[in-house]
Amino acid sequence: MTKQKVRDIGYDIKPPKDFCNDRLCPWHGTLPIRGKILKGTIVSDKMQSTVTVRRDYLHFITKYERYEKRKSRIPAHNPKCISAKKGDSVKIAECRPLSKTKHFVVIERVG
Repeated sequence: MTKQKVRDIGYDIKPPKDFCNDRLCPWHGTLPIRGKILKGTIVSDKMQSTVTVRRDYLHFITKYERYEKRKSRIPAHNPKCISAKKGDSVKIAECRPLSKTKHFVVIERVG
């Protein structure tokens, strides 16, 4: 059995143990990543090779000098080698536009 090559994506993140033939995988395909890296929780995995990641954050309101909770839902590509499921905490990285709404890819399962 030949060992498949894993690309260096330029960040200090361990590559997944599984292998895939997905050309949109940053580890085993040709997809370059750039820009932001965000953490979030997967709230939906019903789409084909796409997950919806919910990101909770605090926003400062200057008038009241207080923070408010906010959330955003980001669709991201889910490579087969990572195969994150609903409820998993993941890191997603910005990449080129993959579809009308998809501009991020899952690079690591955190927990």
